[in-house]
Amino acid sequence: MAKICLCLTGKTLDRNLEILQKNRKYVDIAELRVDCLDPDERFLIRRFPEKAGLPVILTIRRDIDGGRFIGGEGARISLLSKGLAFAEADRRRNFAYVDLEEDLRVPSLEEAARTFGTRIIRSYHNIQGVDENLAEHIRALNRVGDELVKVAVMSHSTDDVLRVYQAARETADVNKILLCMGYYGANTRILAAHLGSYLTYASALGEPDIPAAAPGQFSPRELAELYHFRDITAKTKVFGVLGHPLKATASPGFFNTIFGIENTDAVYVPFPADSLHPFMQIADELGMAGVSVTVPYKEEVLPYLVQKSAGVLAVEACNTLVRGNRGWIGANTDMPGFTDSLLEFAGKKNLKGKRITIVGAGGVARAVAAEVCRLGGKALVLNRTAIRARDLAAPYRFAWASLDSKGIELMDRYRDIIIQTTSAGMEPDVELDPLELYTFSGGELVMDLIYKPEMTKCLKRAAAAGCRVLNGQDMFIRQARYQYVHFMGRDFPAQLMSRIQF
Repeated sequence: MAKICLCLTGKTLDRNLEILQKNRKYVDIAELRVDCLDPDERFLIRRFPEKAGLPVILTIRRDIDGGRFIGGEGARISLLSKGLAFAEADRRRNFAYVDLEEDLRVPSLEEAARTFGTRIIRSYHNIQGVDENLAEHIRALNRVGDELVKVAVMSHSTDDVLRVYQAARETADVNKILLCMGYYGANTRILAAHLGSYLTYASALGEPDIPAAAPGQFSPRELAELYHFRDITAKTKVFGVLGHPLKATASPGFFNTIFGIENTDAVYVPFPADSLHPFMQIADELGMAGVSVTVPYKEEVLPYLVQKSAGVLAVEACNTLVRGNRGWIGANTDMPGFTDSLLEFAGKKNLKGKRITIVGAGGVARAVAAEVCRLGGKALVLNRTAIRARDLAAPYRFAWASLDSKGIELMDRYRDIIIQTTSAGMEPDVELDPLELYTFSGGELVMDLIYKPEMTKCLKRAAAAGCRVLNGQDMFIRQARYQYVHFMGRDFPAQLMSRIQF
């Protein structure tokens, strides 16, 4: 079971102790980043482990390795020696670990550390990218049996992250700390146990004066409470959400809460991916049990399926992958989730006699259009790219147009219900409004499938005009419940809904 290590990057020792105290129940180890301390504070580090009251890593990271220490190596070695002025009588007062880079070889320092019970972490950092021969590098570091190997590399793509997972498999016998920094590699920090990593690093996010130690880190509380990190083992089933960009998703909160309540040995993890194929390879490396598929991969994922549900065949879009005996099985839960949500919102059993505008032509819009047609509605499809609007509308004999002034004029004939399916207005681009040229009359039912923020700019304008409005949270919950059925092979425990918070 991997441990949570809190990186302490405050300017003073007292401030670091405050941060540690706030997060104590979530962490197992602390790392004192001496390079982040004010110069005068650096001479006082010797007593920090005793005050911390838990195992502490002594680290003085150079700027070339992503740290803040800009002095010479002599000065850094001197500081390390001061920090490791060991207390022979009570080893609990010593630093439990000292982080020494692969090119820092000081025999006297290393011998003293071993003598007084401080374990050496032999580290390598590549803040530019991921080494092609990463597994070889890990093994090259593993020269001294009692040292703990640490390798941290920077991800710039999903291909980079794939190489880290492959290297983890190839070095499964090596006792190591392995992580992939950056946006794409954040999932490696959650899945440390699946990498065979001794620990994962976290930062005190949300503290304005405390910088994150490295890009892609989570807070200790997120790891412990949202992802149940301490319960994850190499045997824990992995589920996840795939998309790009993946900036606003409630799926981890929904599924991990359910897994926790049910005591299911599973974790649900975000996988932002700039390319589909390397993600599918990562999914195989991890033996992922199921995947929620979001923009822009709902159509691109189809060739990877060995079996497709009727919904996927109908709209040629898939938002749910389940691993079967022969490969991936695809389903579409957007369709029933949308229908249940819309009909309850409209207070109708069908859409006969209703004229509807669908904004967008992506994977969700495909599901929406199919259901609007099945329920008897007539629709106009508007999209920035008119050809995509035409292609979506054609099978249903819907009207279509570009999302411009001429298309907006057509909305006068399709304004009973307006359904916004694009990501325009989603966090962090909250000022975007795909219908900024349209003036609401107040009689429309307006459904925006975005749920973060709760009220998009489009919904705010509609509500101000007197329209009844609904955001995408209700649809999200409904489709996620359908996904649960596919993932777990059993009915969703509806009685647990009251315990899920968003």
